[in-house]
Amino acid sequence: MDLLTSYGLFLAKAVTVVVAFAAIVLIVLNAAMRKRHSGGQLRLTHLDDDYREMKEDLQLAKMKPQAQKVWLKQHKKEEKQKAKIEKRNAKAGVSEASKPTLYVLEFKGSMDAGEVSSLREEISAVLAVAVPGDEVLLRLESPGGVVHGYGLAASQLQRLRDAGLQLTAVVDKVAASGGYMMACVADRIVAAPFSIIGSIGVVAQIPNFNRLLKRNDIDVELHTAGQYKRTLTLFGENTDEGREKFQEDLNETHLLFKEFVQQMRPTLDLEKVATGEHWYGRQALDLGLIDEIGTSDALIIKQMDRFNVLGVHYARKKKMMDRFTNSASLAAERLILKIWQRGDKPLL
Repeated sequence: MDLLTSYGLFLAKAVTVVVAFAAIVLIVLNAAMRKRHSGGQLRLTHLDDDYREMKEDLQLAKMKPQAQKVWLKQHKKEEKQKAKIEKRNAKAGVSEASKPTLYVLEFKGSMDAGEVSSLREEISAVLAVAVPGDEVLLRLESPGGVVHGYGLAASQLQRLRDAGLQLTAVVDKVAASGGYMMACVADRIVAAPFSIIGSIGVVAQIPNFNRLLKRNDIDVELHTAGQYKRTLTLFGENTDEGREKFQEDLNETHLLFKEFVQQMRPTLDLEKVATGEHWYGRQALDLGLIDEIGTSDALIIKQMDRFNVLGVHYARKKKMMDRFTNSASLAAERLILKIWQRGDKPLL
């Protein structure tokens, strides 16, 4: 009996050691894999091929069954012939003159312009392989947000222009404030007739709970080093001097915004358009805020004859925990961000 007990205890210890060792190995491997794939992945889509396949599917759907068979047979024959020619040319070292590439990027901006982290990767990838004749089309949608976020996004787009790549910004819905700051970096801005354009202004607002706290005998102490380290506060008592300085900072930010737009689009009448107002696409065209009326779909389809159209998207991997708590955490982050941004941080 004692022998069996001893054996059982030995077996339990052995199993425990093996399980613990296996757990450690799994944790190390998992950490290594997470480190290896923590960044993201560049996804490329041949938009011209997708469009042609969709077109062919619709053409087939319109045909009667017998006509479909004839078309498919002929199409298969043409594809085989094309593949043979390409193979023969490759063996002979003959390279056909290929069309330039139109790289299609997409930016749907949130208030904090967090999407710039993917945009910078996409632009770096494009710049690594682009050759003379290639162009970039940006599908832009943003109502604006924090100054530093959209300032960085505009600077990323400037990298394309500095490299000599033609950049077209297409606005299907909205490019206002910080969104327009990005758009005006482009060589050409195309917008849908009822898209929202402009809003060249700066805004900031902050609630103040000081009187409510005083009524409940709650004191708030704020200590700063530097006269204007904090101008307006949520809980302290705001002063006229603080308000004046806060307004001065907003005016300076607005001036920088206007100077940037003027540099990018020197023919604009800033006194007329830099009032914080927004306009619809056709009105924006008359004011010189955009260069052409159109949609991204129409423009891309039109360019397929001249370019190989390649969609470029950098997808960041989400952490395991985010997959379970994504909705709740996003809601909380947006609420906190909104309070912070509408406090002492101005918005474009």
